[in-house]
This record gives sequence, C-alpha cells and structure tokens, in this order.
Amino acid sequence: MTVPPVQKPANMPPRLLTHIRWPLWVAQLATGAKSFADNPLIGSRRLNTLGLHRLRVRAAHAMTRWRRRLLSGGVSHEDREAFGRQGFVEWRDVLPPEDFRRMQDAILGRVWPARAMVQGHTLTRRIPVDADMLRAVPELAALLRHPRWRGLLRYVAASRNAPHYYIQTILTHYDLPQGGAGEDEGEDYDPQNDPHADTFHSSMKAWLFLTDVALEDGPFSYVPGTHRLTPERLEWEHARALRAPGDLDPLSARGSFRAGAEDLEALGVGDPTPFPVPANTLVVADTYGFHARGTASRPSVRVELWAYSRDNPFLPWTGLHPGSIPWLANRRTHILWWLQDRFPRLAGLPLTPITDKRPDQR
Repeated sequence: MTVPPVQKPANMPPRLLTHIRWPLWVAQLATGAKSFADNPLIGSRRLNTLGLHRLRVRAAHAMTRWRRRLLSGGVSHEDREAFGRQGFVEWRDVLPPEDFRRMQDAILGRVWPARAMVQGHTLTRRIPVDADMLRAVPELAALLRHPRWRGLLRYVAASRNAPHYYIQTILTHYDLPQGGAGEDEGEDYDPQNDPHADTFHSSMKAWLFLTDVALEDGPFSYVPGTHRLTPERLEWEHARALRAPGDLDPLSARGSFRAGAEDLEALGVGDPTPFPVPANTLVVADTYGFHARGTASRPSVRVELWAYSRDNPFLPWTGLHPGSIPWLANRRTHILWWLQDRFPRLAGLPLTPITDKRPDQR
C-alpha cells in the first residue's frame, strides 16, 4: 500500500518544523509506532546499534505475555495449546449450518456502502460492520457475543478492546483478462503475497470465511511458530533495524518486515502453510508471525468477516480503550473514513469510496 509522505506546512521553516516534531517523535517510542522512515529516532542507526529496536521488541512481547496471562481464563486449554504451538487457531463449523446460511444470505444478498484499494492485480473491498448491519443480521450480532469467539480474539490480541470488523472481499486477477496472467510483472506485484510481519509486536487478525476458499484462489498462509520471539528472530530484527530505512524495501522501512525464502531458512522455520478451507471456518492469528496472501492461479472472489486489533503494545492493562464503548465501536469506521476524506495526508490506508456493492460481486 502507498502511504503519502508527510508534507511541510506552507511558510514554516524546516528547522522550526523539526523542533515542533521532536516531542511527538520521542512520545512515539512508547507506542506502537513502527516506521523507520517517518520517525528519525525509530530509524536511527546509532540508537538501534545501541539496542533501541531490540529493547522495544523485547518490552512489547513481555507485556503481551503478561496481558495474555490475564486473559487466559476466557480461552479453552485446547485453543491456548494450539495458539502457543502455531501462532494461530483454526475453528471449523463455527455456526450451526442453518444459522450460518441465514447469516451468509443476509450479508451476501444485499448491497452495502463500501471502499476499496488495489494492490497489483488484487482488489480489497471493505464494508464496515456497523450498527445497521448488526440490526439487519442478528446471527452476526449473536456471533460477535459468542463466549468462545470473544475469548479467542481477546486472547490472541492480548486485549479486551473491541476489534475492528469488516466484511472483506478479495478479488484476484482484478483487471486481467479472464484466466490471464499479465505481461508487466511490476504492475502485477501484490506486496501482500510476500511473507511479512505486520509490525514489531503481537497483534490480531481473524478471518471467518463466508465462501469456500480453494488453493487456486490464493488463500491466507502462515508460517507456524513465527509468532514467538526467539533469540534468532530478535537478532534478525536487530539486523534489519540497522539497515533501515534506506537499505530496505518501502514496506519494511515502514515497519512491516518482509521475509524472503532465505530469511525463513536462516531462522530455521518452515514454509508458509496455506488455508484452503470451507466456508464457516475461522482462522485467528498473531500477525507478528510471518503471514501472506497466497498467489491465486485463477480469478476468484473470496468473502470473509475480517477483524483486526492492534493496540499500544506497552500498556499493562487489557481494556480501557474508548473504541470499546458500544456506541463508538459500531461507528469507528465511519468516523475514520470521514476524517480520511477531509485529511487525506493523514490516511494510513488508501481506501477509495465506490458504489454500493454486494460482497460477492466482482
């Protein structure tokens, strides 16, 4: 994704602007700020040689372990064991078949306000799960209150704060001829196909698939066990930080480290495991672990209930986030989109308004 550069306010001397920004740069060290390119302290080779990045990574993971211990009572022993071993939990047949079909029909059978972005030849379309959708689809509202659902997402996120929820559609081979593969490899490049960690600390993403996903569709994939902060991973992170930002690809320089095949081999981990799964399957993952979107060998449309949660990793408590207030939680996306429309330079995701769509519409 392309993040617009910070632009200087008109008529402000560069030196004065730098002085104004210093308190913000310092304060960001105690938050989830991750960009080596946008914060000269986070991206300082001198400070990272002295161990700044290594310190932030270790402190964030120690606090995550603490918060997960506090939340462990809401998760079954089997789910904790699976997550600890793999970094993800796969839960099939989440809803009884009749309930799932009613929810599926209600979500896929009507148009909703949506926004979208294109990366390579993949289009990602998102529809917010808001108060209107929850009223229209009572099975969805009940699912989000299900004890296992809530406990599992909270445990992986290490937070009680309400996740962001969307109905997400992934369209592959978006502007290619039917079955084609494109001639310009650069234009086809989708950065989500590369194994990567979202940031330097644990965070949660979850996918409840509303449609079947075949291997040919380029399913979500994950490198099992890479959610753990091993000595080898910490050294790898340290080495990458010393190269940032100038000697890394743009997304790694902004704090989402990409890992090639040689990196995975050096770390002693396996290849990404794909998830070709039937509809009504949930996958919840810690996206500090290396994950990717598989490369689709055919045009496809994948629809999922998508959730993510990424909070300040250094906080010792598990809640107290204003976004969890019910009235606000169901309106956060609309507020963010309103701000994005008026302050595009602050937008983190280049989601563009489009006409209302059914989720399964190509």
